[in-house]
Amino acid sequence: MLRYVYEHHDVVAHFVAQMIPYCRMRGFGKCKAIGVVKNNSLIAGMIYHNWSPETGVIEITGAALPRSGWLTRETIARCYGYPFLGAGVQMVIQRVPADNERLLRQLAAGNFSFIAVPRMFGRDRDGVLCCLTDDAWAECKFNPQRRELPAIEEAA
Repeated sequence: MLRYVYEHHDVVAHFVAQMIPYCRMRGFGKCKAIGVVKNNSLIAGMIYHNWSPETGVIEITGAALPRSGWLTRETIARCYGYPFLGAGVQMVIQRVPADNERLLRQLAAGNFSFIAVPRMFGRDRDGVLCCLTDDAWAECKFNPQRRELPAIEEAA
């Protein structure tokens, strides 16, 4: 059974940063975090950083131990519920290496839109800026509060 921790931002941020090569040395700075715990061990975390209250945009970065079973509908609901419902943002941004096809497929299924960015992860590694608006999240199949779309009536 998974548990979620909200009060240990620094511990979760350090845990996540150590799993991401381009974050290991610098970390995330001022941030909020949600940790995912299984069998009393931290197995995953989502970090919310680079918050821009003027524009209602926040960046999200996450990492998990391999094959830890952390990515459930409940986890997704909590990870995106925090920025959209708790912090009231209008868009979440996630930077992803262009060669991480598995994560890009998962984000596409979650209604993210993509912008290719050459050299985002260095001279020889392109990236993708993945954007999820509050409207796209409202319609996402993984959102437990998903709006029901009105029925479309056919013309007589």
